[in-house]
Amino acid sequence: MQNPAVRRVMTATAAAVGTLALTVTGAAADTSPSLDYVALGDSYSAGSGVLPVDPTNLLCLRSTANYPHVIAARTGARLDDVTCGAAQTKHFAQSQYPGVAPQTDALGADTDLVTLTIGGNDNGTFINAITACGTAGVLSGGKGSPCADKHGSSFDDQIEANTYPALKEALRSVRAKAPNARVAALGYPWIMPATADPSCFWKLPIAAGDVPYLRGIQEHLNQAVRRAAEETGVTYVDFSRVSEGHDACQAAGTRWIEPLLFGQSLVPVHPNALGERRMAEHTMDVLGLD
Repeated sequence: MQNPAVRRVMTATAAAVGTLALTVTGAAADTSPSLDYVALGDSYSAGSGVLPVDPTNLLCLRSTANYPHVIAARTGARLDDVTCGAAQTKHFAQSQYPGVAPQTDALGADTDLVTLTIGGNDNGTFINAITACGTAGVLSGGKGSPCADKHGSSFDDQIEANTYPALKEALRSVRAKAPNARVAALGYPWIMPATADPSCFWKLPIAAGDVPYLRGIQEHLNQAVRRAAEETGVTYVDFSRVSEGHDACQAAGTRWIEPLLFGQSLVPVHPNALGERRMAEHTMDVLGLD
C-alpha cells in the first residue's frame, strides 16, 4: 500500500502540473497571431472630421477614431490604415498626393483582412449632387424638386457608366494583391431621410421634392458597390437598414452623419464619431469578428 504522505505529495504534484498546463495553454491562446488588417478607402473610411486627427498624414485628414481603428482595437488586429479623404477608386492604383503611395501598395499575400468604403467621390457624385441640390433648395425656398428637374438622371448615369466599372476594377486589384485576405466593401450610411422633414431644411437645405431624389442617388451608388462586390468575391456590408433613422436630419447623439449646416464636425455630410463606431460594429457583425 502506498504511503499516505507519498500519495499526498503525488496528488499535489499532479495538481500543480495540471495548473501549469492550463497556464501554458492560456498563454499560447493569448499570444496567437493577430490579423494583419489593411484599411483602404475615402473620407468615410478615414473618418475625416472626427477628432483626434492622425498627425502622420494631415493631407488625408484621417482620424484615429475612424472605423478601421475601432475594428483593430476590438479585435487586436495589426492595422495599416491608408485611408484618405477625397480618395477615388483610381487612387487604389495611383498616388493621390505627392508622397502618398497608391493605396493597394499596402496589400500583400500576408494580408488577412481588408475593409474599404469607396466610390462616392468618383465623378464628384456626392459633392456635386449635394452642392447642386443645396443651391437649388435655397433658391426655391425648399419648394418643389428643382434639382431633379434640372439634373434628371445625370448623376445616376455617371454612376452606371463610370463608377460601377471603376469599382469592379478597384476590387479586382484588391483581390489580386491580397489573395488570402477577407475583403469587405462597406456601403454608405444614409445621409438623407426617406421623406422630407421641414425642420431639417436649415441643416440640409434640400427642397422637399429633392430629398427622395438625393436618397435615390445614394441608393444607386450603394447598389453599384454591392454588385461590384458580389461579382468580385468581396463581402458587401449593407447599411441601408441599420442606418435608417440615423441620417443627418436627426438630433446629435442619434445621427451618424453630420448635416451640411450647424453640425458638430469640421467636415459636414460625413460620419461623426458615433457613426464611425456603428460602422465598425456592423462590419464586425457581418464578418463575424469579435
